[in-house]
Amino acid sequence: MHAVLRGISEEQAGVSPAPGRWSVLECLEHITFVEGRFLERLQAPPAVAPPPPDQSKEERLAHMVVDRSSPAQAPEIARPSGRFNSLAQALEAFNQARTQTIKYAAETGDRVYSACWEHPRFGVLNGGEILVLIANHARRHGEQIREVKAALAAKQ
Repeated sequence: MHAVLRGISEEQAGVSPAPGRWSVLECLEHITFVEGRFLERLQAPPAVAPPPPDQSKEERLAHMVVDRSSPAQAPEIARPSGRFNSLAQALEAFNQARTQTIKYAAETGDRVYSACWEHPRFGVLNGGEILVLIANHARRHGEQIREVKAALAAKQ
């Protein structure tokens, strides 16, 4: 995420490139919120039996999440609300969320596959698949931030 944000000023971070499009700060707020939310799901007791590990499913999920050719609308709860006032504040929150996710994955190891959550779009996922979603969700919005940067540069 740090590389994607390189060259973005505080002023640019809060600018939406067009009506209905998120600013860099809004993208970071969304990424951070979703990562925390997914981590909560990983840590909750599973309501159903998790599906077995499936590397091909993980690869398909990674591709589907990053693919920006298929627009997805964030649910109301995950839409930005102006929580961050600066790029530094947003990046610090993202770093904290990512550190917690990495810590969880490292401490849990292969037991992560016993976690389970039914995602509204992707169905029943095991914990490994949820980690794939977390990582690739950030990548998806990293691409969105690159698009915002390009749109703002084109306006100058």
